Formats: sequence, C-alpha cells, structure tokens
Amino acid sequence: MASHTFDAFIGHESSSGSQAPPDQSSYPAPPKRAFSRTYHSVPLPKNPEALELDSLEWGANRSGPATPSGAATPAPLLNDLEMSRPASPTINEHNGVEALQSFSHPPENRYRMVSICMMNFLSGLSDSAPGALIPYIENYYGIGYAFVSLIFVTTALGFITAALFVEALRVYLGRAKSLILANFFIACAYTVIVCTPPWPVVVASFFLMGFGMAVNLALGNVFSANLSNATTMLGFMHGSYGAGGTIGPLISTAIASSGALWSRYYLLTLALTLFNLAFGGWSFWNYEAEQSTLFAISLDRVASSAKPIAQLKNMLKALRTKTVIIGALFIFAYQGSEVSISGWVISFLISARNGDPKSIGYVTSGFWSGVTIGRFFLSPVAHKVGEKPFVYAMIIGAAVFELLVWQVPNVIGDAVALCIVGLLLGPIYPCAVVIFLKAIRKKDQVSSLSAISAFGSSGGAVAPFTTGILAQAFGAFVLHPIAIGLFAVMVVCWFGLPSGQKRTE
Repeated sequence: MASHTFDAFIGHESSSGSQAPPDQSSYPAPPKRAFSRTYHSVPLPKNPEALELDSLEWGANRSGPATPSGAATPAPLLNDLEMSRPASPTINEHNGVEALQSFSHPPENRYRMVSICMMNFLSGLSDSAPGALIPYIENYYGIGYAFVSLIFVTTALGFITAALFVEALRVYLGRAKSLILANFFIACAYTVIVCTPPWPVVVASFFLMGFGMAVNLALGNVFSANLSNATTMLGFMHGSYGAGGTIGPLISTAIASSGALWSRYYLLTLALTLFNLAFGGWSFWNYEAEQSTLFAISLDRVASSAKPIAQLKNMLKALRTKTVIIGALFIFAYQGSEVSISGWVISFLISARNGDPKSIGYVTSGFWSGVTIGRFFLSPVAHKVGEKPFVYAMIIGAAVFELLVWQVPNVIGDAVALCIVGLLLGPIYPCAVVIFLKAIRKKDQVSSLSAISAFGSSGGAVAPFTTGILAQAFGAFVLHPIAIGLFAVMVVCWFGLPSGQKRTE
C-alpha cells in the first residue's frame, strides 16, 4: 500500500484558490521518523526508506504468488510478521513440536486417561493381593516364606525384560497395539493362575504379568506426564493404583477366608484385563494419526525410522545418564519399601501381634487406602509447594510412622500408623515422575522411563524377596528395619536429583 494508493481520496487545493491539477511537489513533507521499526522476519534493504508494504504478504496466501499490487512476494518474506500475535509452536529437530495437550484437548484424551487409570487400578488389585493371600498360598502348597517370595522375583524379571522392548513396541506397533499386546500377556498369566497349577508354573506366570504391567506403566507415565498439570494427572493415574490396592486385599481376604481356593480371586482381575485390552486399544487407536494432524512434525513418524538395535542402544545410553541412574535407584527403594510393607505386614501382625488371619488381612487395605488418598489429594499440594521439598517431608514422616508400627505392640495402633505411612508414601511416585521428565529430553522419555520403571521396579522384587529370606531365619520383624533403610536410600537419591527446572532443548 504505497502512498499513491490514496491519491483518489485526497483533494488538493492550490494556493491561488483555483482548482488546478495537483502538483507532486506541492505535497507537504512527511514527518521525520520518531523511531525506526524493524520487522525481524524481513531482511531490510540498505535504504530503509525504500521498504514498501506492497511487497509484503498479509493474507492467507503464503506460498509466494502475486500480491494485490501485482508484485510477486519473495520467498524470504513468508515468515510471521505480526509480532503482537502469540508465537507459533516451536519446532526443533529433537522433539518435533512443543505443544502441550490437556485432559480435554483433544477430547479423546479423556477416554485415554480413564484407560490408563483402569490399567493402573488393575495393577493395584494384582500387587496388593499376595500380601493377604500368602498365608493361604503357604497352606495350599506347603511352602515357606522363601518360596512364596519367588513371585516377586519373576515379576521383576518381567519388568526388566519389558524395558528392552517397550520402546521398539511403541514405535513399530503404536500405543494402541502395544497396550493390546501387554494386556494379552497379563490375561494369559491370570488364566494360568486361576487354574491353580503347580507352584513353579504359578511363579512363571508372574513373569508374563510383570512384562505386561511394565508396558502399561511406561506408556501411561509418558502420556500422563506430558499433559498440562502433569503432577495432578499422574496423581490420578497412580491414585488409581492405590484404589486397586485398597480393594484387592478386601476381596481376596473375603474369598480365601470363605473356604474358596485362593486362586479364584484372579477371576476378577482376568475379567478386568479383558476390558482393559478392548478399551485401551479403542481409546488409543488413532493416537499416532492425531499427532501428525495436530502438530507439524509427528514424533512417532520421526522415531519410526529407528531400528530395534537402535532402540536398545538408546535405552543403554539412557542408563548412563545421571537422572536415569539416580531415578532407578530412587524407584528401586520406593517400590521395594512399598511392596515389602504391603506384602509382609500381615505376616508380621500374625506372628508378632497374634492377629487373626481372617480379620487382619484387611489391614493391608488400610495401607493402600492411605496411598490412594495421598495420591489423589496430596499430589496437587505438591505441585503448589514444589516437588523437591515436599518429597523430603513425606519420606521423613513415613519413616517415623513405620518406626511406630515396629515399636507399638498394639494391632489397632499399628493399623492406624500403617495407614498414615501409606498416606505419606502415596504422592511420592507422581512427584518423582514429574522431576524425571523435566530433566529428560522428550525423544528419550519412553526408553528412559522404561529403564527407570524396570530396574527401579526390581526393588519391588529384591526387597520383598530379601525380607522373606530374612523373615524365614529371624522373624517377620525384619520388615521394619529394611523399610526404614530403604527410606534413607530414597532421601540420598532425592538429594542427588536435578532441582526440577524445565529442560531446554
């Protein structure tokens, strides 16, 4: 829009008062520039006065054809010129587009979040049941603590094995098919257990269970942590695990104490697994296609060029980073203490407090109800206070109340203290995942979290197995010094983690 564009709208009157054709030289001089304006997206000519707005593209046509003035738009001028509008999503070579999704955008994320929560609810049902069922398993098979502890070992082996393949599964199958495959493995494990086969077969079936749960956990953590308000979303995800952990001992104790076989409990988990297989596959079916549509660069399309050997190298590379190493140790101690307490506290209350197995099994539900409440209601508080100092307070408080469970010779007092231990432990896992992902590049998140989940979750096998071996030799009270020692390891690891500042890439 040059100045001559407005000639038709300007009437000029000569100094003599007669109507005469306008003279170009008689126009008033333009005012001097108060300041120079620079368009950062446009290379300026040597003479700034020669810059004509006619050569710039303001409309929707951005491919370089002729403008209304008839001049072709040069290719370098096709950038954003309106500096007052919000910046476009940032595209970089590592991460594609940095655009944060939320629980309701796109709308399909609501179903996906429900699916992730249901899968974690199933994991809670499964992980909390052995603590209440161990006395009945020992009676049925005529075995002791050491042999029962083998189920924790094979579960951990399943987690570790899944860490080697979960990223390759995600890349080549997509999230939907990966979740379908994971829940298929879990369904196979529950089918075997329901049949009450010989004990070695039961132990082997827990390997498949661990593999499937590891895939669900890794993909669920990455999905939830990359939504807006990630701490709250992870709180709901892992709060669902606590809800399952609360209900599991109630149902398993009721079934086993009624005279039915202990394995009949797993009919419930089998039915829920089949539901998760269908619902999870449906909710995530078009996930990759939506990423290509919503964003300029599809993360999965970029990653699809990688080969399985490259995925393995990426995971091994992730295991050499400070965040992954310390994070794995932290989750090792956390899940080791959590699973040890839920798995062996019933045996401690029976042997050291003379508790009744038919009623004492419900104490585990109190522990998991505390975990659930902590994850649902304390996780948002952690987001406001700050994850780093909040977790220090939770660990120290949990250690104090675990000491009370050990020293107070009263079943009711121990049950109340155990609930508070669960309450304080609950929000720690969601807070830890938020800190991990702030320090990990997005393209490495799945492989890194898989490594943390796998090698960290092996603490959920090593600690309970060690507790079982020592309990066989010295008594079930060894649970408490082991748990408090693991809390101390958590404090040291938490001190060594990054401060939680958002990564820059």
